Amino acid sequence: MNVDVLNESGFDADVVDLTRLCRFTMSRMRLHPATELTLRLVDIETIAALNERWMDKKGPTDVLSFPMDELTPGSDDEDADEGYLGDIALCPQVAEQQAPAAGHSAVDEMHLLTVHGILHLLGYDHAEPEEHREMFGIQGRLLLEWHGLVQGADPEAVS
Repeated sequence: MNVDVLNESGFDADVVDLTRLCRFTMSRMRLHPATELTLRLVDIETIAALNERWMDKKGPTDVLSFPMDELTPGSDDEDADEGYLGDIALCPQVAEQQAPAAGHSAVDEMHLLTVHGILHLLGYDHAEPEEHREMFGIQGRLLLEWHGLVQGADPEAVS
């Protein structure tokens, strides 16, 4: 899986860690090994401009996803198609601001937003209660698995 993490935010972020998390999430969602993804860490002004242009909303947001090839998760019975999953724009400064209200660190918030962004690229949404339960259930499971691997085992297992 080819993952590019571009830090254009001015925020000191661990791009290696975020790259591993993207690959981990893509693998757990059974995406084709040749799938590609770009995660751009951007500043507040950039995320606000993207939010206004693409979502018609004023002000900054935490994460935006821009799907490309409309890929979907694979299954035990079927191989996933390969392609370019899409681009994610994530604002570490917004993540840092909202982390205390969520009761965790800015790094944990960035992890959550990264997984959230990937799920949006895969077509998951949370507008309706049933969609919300499904998406946030998958997101929570992935984050628990990620933290279990990172804290308990060889980090190369997720690279």
